[in-house]
Amino acid sequence: MPNITPIKKKKFIRFLEFVGCQQVRTKGDHIIFQKAGLERPVVIVDDKEISPFIIRSNLRTLNISGEEYIEILKRL
Repeated sequence: MPNITPIKKKKFIRFLEFVGCQQVRTKGDHIIFQKAGLERPVVIVDDKEISPFIIRSNLRTLNISGEEYIEILKRL
C-alpha cells in the first residue's frame, strides 16, 4: 500500500462523494456516510485532518486500494 498521509477533512469528504457515498447523519463528533452495497457505514471524525489510520480503515470498507485512492485524489 502506498504511503498515505493525513488529509484535510473537506478533501476526504469530496473523495467519499466522488466514489458514491452520501452523508446520512452526524453523531457527536463523527460524520457517517453510506453507499449502496456496503456492509457497514463509512465513519470519519469531525476534525481538521483525517489520520492515515482512519483513511486505511475506510478504504477497506469501500474496497478501494491505496493506489486507486491516490489516483482519485489526483483528479479532485
